[in-house]
Amino acid sequence: MCNCLGETQGKIKQRDMMTEKESATDKIIADAMATPSPAKSMGDPGITPLSPSHIQQNDTDSNAHTGPSFIVVVAIDFGTTSSGYAYAFTKEPECIHTMRRWEGGDPGVSNQKTPTTILLTPDRKFHSFGYAARDFYHDLDPTESRHWLYLEKFKMKLHTTANLSIDTELHAANGKRVKAIDIFAYALAFFKEQALKELSDQAGAEFDNADIRWVITVPAIWKMPAKQFMREAAYKAGLVPRDNPEQLIIALEPEAASIYCRKLRLHQMIDIGTKTNQNGFSPTENVGAGMTQAKEHVRSKRQSRTFLVENVIGELWSELEEGDRYVVVDCGGGTVDLTVHQIRLPEGHLKELYKASGGPYGSIGIDYEFEKLLCKIFGPDFIDQFKIKRPAAWVDLMIAFESRKRAAAPDRTNPLNINLPFSFIDYYKKFRGHSVEHALRKSNVDFVKWSSQGMLRMNPDAMNALFKPTIDHIIQHLTDLFEKPEVSDIKFLFLVGGFAESPLLQQAVQNMLQGRSRIIIPHDVGLTILKGAVLFGLDPSVIKVRRSPLTYGVGVLNRYVEGKHPPDKMLVKDGTRWCTDVFDTFITCDQSVALGETVKRSYTPAKPSQQVIVIHIYCSEKERVGFISEPGVRKCGTLRLDVTGTESTVVRREIQTLMQFGDTEIRAMAVDVATSRTVKASIDFLSQ
Repeated sequence: MCNCLGETQGKIKQRDMMTEKESATDKIIADAMATPSPAKSMGDPGITPLSPSHIQQNDTDSNAHTGPSFIVVVAIDFGTTSSGYAYAFTKEPECIHTMRRWEGGDPGVSNQKTPTTILLTPDRKFHSFGYAARDFYHDLDPTESRHWLYLEKFKMKLHTTANLSIDTELHAANGKRVKAIDIFAYALAFFKEQALKELSDQAGAEFDNADIRWVITVPAIWKMPAKQFMREAAYKAGLVPRDNPEQLIIALEPEAASIYCRKLRLHQMIDIGTKTNQNGFSPTENVGAGMTQAKEHVRSKRQSRTFLVENVIGELWSELEEGDRYVVVDCGGGTVDLTVHQIRLPEGHLKELYKASGGPYGSIGIDYEFEKLLCKIFGPDFIDQFKIKRPAAWVDLMIAFESRKRAAAPDRTNPLNINLPFSFIDYYKKFRGHSVEHALRKSNVDFVKWSSQGMLRMNPDAMNALFKPTIDHIIQHLTDLFEKPEVSDIKFLFLVGGFAESPLLQQAVQNMLQGRSRIIIPHDVGLTILKGAVLFGLDPSVIKVRRSPLTYGVGVLNRYVEGKHPPDKMLVKDGTRWCTDVFDTFITCDQSVALGETVKRSYTPAKPSQQVIVIHIYCSEKERVGFISEPGVRKCGTLRLDVTGTESTVVRREIQTLMQFGDTEIRAMAVDVATSRTVKASIDFLSQ
C-alpha cells in the first residue's frame, strides 16, 4: 500500500460532501441499528469533523506515478493457473519482450507462461517454481513426496479469505500449512531473479533493480486488502524497497487487457461477432475454428518472443470514434473480471463507465466439477485419501484432465480419454477391495465409461456438462451487466484471458449477445494481460476516470442532537454529549473518480492531548451510509496519524486528512495545520 502522497495530482471536482452526508444521515437515522456502539466498545477516543469540510481542487494534470525515471518496465502476470513476465525498454515502448520459454510444458499449450505451482523442501525452503516444480514433484517417490510442500492454484485464497491478513495460511498438497505471504514472496522473488538475469544477459552487465519499474497484475474485483497483500509480498521479495513504493504499480487485469486491445490490428485478432470472413475464418461455420487458426498463428511465430506494438493507428482504432464504448471480459483461471470503457480521442485515454464486476467463475471451476464427478464415481472418502496419500499422482491426474479439457468443443462427437495413473487404480483396489471398472459400472454416471487401456472415456456431453455451471455464471453476469443503463450501445466485446480460448465459452457469449456487439478475441489471448500491463507501466495515466467499487468513509463523533440522533448512539465525555458511529463519507459506490482526485477532510481530536490519532476506515456496497454500525458496513482499514513532537497551542487542533482515489490503490497523507508539518500516515487494510 502506498503510504504517502506526493504533490496532489489530477483535476479535483468541487462538491460539498458534508452536505450530502448530512442529508443521507437524516434519511437513515430512523433505521439506525440499536446495536452496541463500535466506538464505545473499542474505547476509541474519537475524532470529530471541523466545519467546513471540503474537497481540495488542484488544476495540475500530471501523472500519478511520477518519480524516478526507469530504463525498463517489467510486468508480472501472476495468474491462478499460469504466470509469466514481459518487459519493454522505455526507449523502445513499441517492443514488448515476453519471458524466456521454460523447460518442460504440456502438448499444445504455449510455454511462454509457466504453471503457478511452487515447491518447498521438507524444511520449507524454496526449491522451484512452474514446470520445474511440477516435474520435480512428479518424479519424487510417493514416500518422499508427502514430506515436500507443493502448492498450486493458491492465488484465489486472497479473494476468498474474508479476513485476509499477513498471517493468512495456505494448505500444501500434503495438508501442511504455510504462511501465504511467504509463498507469494517466493514466487515474486523467482520472477525477479528470472527477469534480472535475462536483462543482464541482454545488457552484457549486471542490471540494476533500481532501474526497473515493476507492475503486478491483480483481478479488478479484488478488495483493497488483497491488493495490499500483493504489495507486501513484493516488499518481502525485494522487488522494490518499502521507502520507494512508486517503483511498483498494481495493475488491474481487465484494464491491462483493455489498454492492449486498443492497439490491435486485423492480423492480431479474430472477430467472431460478425458474419464476414476475417482472415479466412467464418464464425458461422465453427466457433472453435478461429482459435485453432490463432494457435497455428502463434505456433508459427513462436521463435520470436518480441511483440511489436504498432505505433501507428491500427485498423481497429480507425473504427473507434469519440465516446465509443466497449466491454473487456477477462476470463482467467480463478476469476472473470468485466470492465466497461469509453474511448476519449485523440489521445485514446480511457474512462471507466461502470465499476469493475465479476466473480470466481474462472476455469478452475471446471476442475472442481471434474473432482465432484470423481467423488460421485469413486466416493469422496477415497478421493480425499488419495489426494493426501498419493499427492503427486493426483497432480498427474489433473494434468491429464487439463489437456483433455482444452479439447472440449460444441461440435465434438468423439469421446475424450483421460488417463488414470496406475497408482490411482492400484490404491482404489486396496482401499475398496474391488476394481475401478466395477466402481464405474455401479455408479450409474451417464456418458462416462471405462477403457481397457486404463482410461476414463468421457462422452462430449459429459465433458460439456463440467463446463456448464461455470459458463452459466459468466453468461448470467454478462446478461445482468448489459441491462445496466451505463452499458448500452457497446461496440466491441473483447474476450481475453486463458479461458477465452474455450470454444464452448465463445459460443455461449455469441449466443447471449445475439449480434448486439462485435466479439473480438486477440491472438495469443493468454498473453494479452501481460502485454497490456507493460503498456500500463509505461503510461499509468492512460486510464483517466475510474468508478469507485465501494463507498468509503471514516467513523467520527458528531455533537449529539436531541431528536435527531438515536439515544443508543449517545456518548458523554467530559460533560459533552457526542453521537458515536457516524459514517463520514469520502467517496460513494460507483462514483466517477478522476485520476489523482483527492478528497480532503479536516478533523480535530475529541481529546486535545492525543499524540496518536487513530481513524478507522469503513466501506460498504451501499451508496448511502449513515452509521458504521449499519448492516453491510465493515472496517476495511486503519489510518494512524502520529502527531508526536508537533505540539500545538491551538485549542482545537486541525488535522487535514487527504485520501487520493482514481488509481488502482488508495493513497493518503495528513497535515497538522498548526505547524504546517506533514505527519506520518498509513492505511493498513490488512489489520482488522
